[in-house]
Amino acid sequence: MKLQKATEFALYAVLELAADPSRQLTAVEIAEKYGISSHHLAKVLRDLGRAGLVDAVRGVGGGYRFAGNAKRLTLMDVIRLFEDAGSESEDAAPRPPGEDIAEGLRFVLAEIDAQTGATLCSISLSTMLKLVARRPWTAAAETRPARRAARRAR
Repeated sequence: MKLQKATEFALYAVLELAADPSRQLTAVEIAEKYGISSHHLAKVLRDLGRAGLVDAVRGVGGGYRFAGNAKRLTLMDVIRLFEDAGSESEDAAPRPPGEDIAEGLRFVLAEIDAQTGATLCSISLSTMLKLVARRPWTAAAETRPARRAARRAR
């Protein structure tokens, strides 16, 4: 699933703010941390505010705070604010029947989309933050060179 920039920015911001709901951050602070446009992020944060996920504090020392429920809010809930998730395959114009290969490929891609959507619906912000704290990708990256060396040795 390829996400639009606004959706990625929203996920960064919501997860960053949900990590410590008592903390207040500015759009510039979040943007600098992730190397993204603070102007674009400010627009995204306004949308998140309208959706009730963040509260904006105006004035000197202002910024944004997380206002949602991290245990109930899923990644897909955030994605759906910015994407028309799942509608591509459902709303697509009917295609004429074609070769078995083309139909089989469409079937497999639809299954992948369904699994991706189900996974995103099942991961709460709280769960995602626990995953980030564990950093399982670090251990996976450390074992990759050893696996490659073992394969080359065969």
